[in-house]
Amino acid sequence: MEKASNLLLKVSRRLFKNLDEQEKFVEALIHPQPFHPCILWCQEKPEKSPFSVETPTAWQPEFIDRLSFGEKPGQHPLHAQGYFYCLDFSSVFAASILLTIPSPVKLVFDMCAAPGGKSVFAWKSLQPELLISNEVIGKRLGMLISNLKRCHINPSAVVNKDSSILAERIPLSSDLVIVDAPCTGQSLLAKGEKAPGCFHPTAINKSANRQKRIIANSAQIVAPQGYLAYMTCTYSPEENEEVCEWFLERFPQFKAVEISHLQSYQSHLTSVPCYRMFPQDRLGAGAFTVLFKNTQEGERKEIDVEVLSTIWMNTNREDTKE
Repeated sequence: MEKASNLLLKVSRRLFKNLDEQEKFVEALIHPQPFHPCILWCQEKPEKSPFSVETPTAWQPEFIDRLSFGEKPGQHPLHAQGYFYCLDFSSVFAASILLTIPSPVKLVFDMCAAPGGKSVFAWKSLQPELLISNEVIGKRLGMLISNLKRCHINPSAVVNKDSSILAERIPLSSDLVIVDAPCTGQSLLAKGEKAPGCFHPTAINKSANRQKRIIANSAQIVAPQGYLAYMTCTYSPEENEEVCEWFLERFPQFKAVEISHLQSYQSHLTSVPCYRMFPQDRLGAGAFTVLFKNTQEGERKEIDVEVLSTIWMNTNREDTKE
């Protein structure tokens, strides 16, 4: 435990020069406090909400509600009927960069989609002609398919392929690729959950290397003038700012887009326009987010229907094998 505390303190010192901020950050993880429940209205929001609702933030989308403490939206009948999706407000923060993408949007591809929150957000905010949600981990497919079906997310398809295969089969095809990257999950601690070894350098480096592979493959799917959204729910700079800097160096055709509504959340750890929420802000457990644009000119490649039929799964299935 002492070693874990030392690793946490080390990360806090990397994130904040100010001692007071270091202490607030560490306190938020060691003694986690509850965050307001949050829902995304998939269908039209009722005129009178069935829940007690908090005052929205300036950048909060109209289809999102933060609820008062004590509300249990997952137990409400409207949840089972697919009227809304429950998610952490940090996820809303991260996904809010999608609100700046111009319409119309033909194809959205969510690379690491389970359990489905970012896919639902993208579908609601951008209304694409087609949403494709990919999940490489077989045992997570069931909940992804179930959530998309429950929330009536159509037209949509679910894919179960490694990012390298997708880069090869559907290059330059998507107006938006979302990479909600697998990470060390350090923000789980701010929710009172466990994330063993999440501050260990070996775990952080392993995670960062995987993220670089996924984002590099994902970049190849982005159509000319299309967008790539990268986000995590962890704090380590190696998994966030350093991945962005590595990516821009390797893929100079991409540039990071300034998100005006998140300007006050700009990361102080890089000159790249990317944005962080921290648990001591008391809005959510924490998130990192950045939006890249492919500046290349050219035509988007249409996905061959035969190729697509070999990689997708029907979201109307009741279940899926692990």
